[in-house]
Amino acid sequence: MLPPIKGFIRNTLIDWEGRIASEIFLPGCNFRCPYCHSPHLVVSPNTLEEIPFYSVREYLKENRAWVDSIVISGGEPTIHPELESLASEFKSIDVAVKIDTNGSNPKMLASLIDKRLVDFISMDVKAPLDEKYSQVAGVPVDLSLIGESIALLLSNKVDYEFRTTVCSLFTDEEDIIKIAKTLAGAKKYVLQEFRGGNCLDPALNTYRSFTRDELKEIARSASMYVGNCFLRGETPQRPDSETAPEAGDSEKEKDK
Repeated sequence: MLPPIKGFIRNTLIDWEGRIASEIFLPGCNFRCPYCHSPHLVVSPNTLEEIPFYSVREYLKENRAWVDSIVISGGEPTIHPELESLASEFKSIDVAVKIDTNGSNPKMLASLIDKRLVDFISMDVKAPLDEKYSQVAGVPVDLSLIGESIALLLSNKVDYEFRTTVCSLFTDEEDIIKIAKTLAGAKKYVLQEFRGGNCLDPALNTYRSFTRDELKEIARSASMYVGNCFLRGETPQRPDSETAPEAGDSEKEKDK
């Protein structure tokens, strides 16, 4: 049995750096981040049409010459016990697999890595590992699990990146520095610009956060602890190995 698929982007150049990938979205999430841009996937996934797995598989097989990767996003993919089976199906047709995760299920991440079912993990770090984390996540968070996932990725058993969506209502420069210290030695730490519109908390839809120039300065400060820290969309400081798009993104070809 496989988890339901509630969104399918046929090709994207921005969600796995250096690759042309397809992307699927699994429903549900154990967090309730106010700035989440996929409220439909989080709180009302049953209202979304289900995409048959076979249509995704056949698209990948037919376009294997130029689409060689799949991004499994959400929602939060690791809340689905069938995630390993889904990843295995993609690996069986020689497709590289990337998982987007909030890091709350380190056991599943470790299992995916040990079974060679994932090639890249992108982990959101919401806030410093203190009381602020649960405030940003919108639910009580077991920080020991977040720390375990961070340590797992830092062990370099799989290619990875850490990323933080920076909204000034919840995280400031001091917070980003604290996160960077926790991630010291990481291959990559990406800051993502908060953008209003279609947020889980409608009050944020018109909120104006840091400017890109301000975020670039914050990234420079964080680079004292994580050398490869940059703003999404900017050139990394050195080459190595996104934001989950919302449903209805007009810039991407998508099945509905």
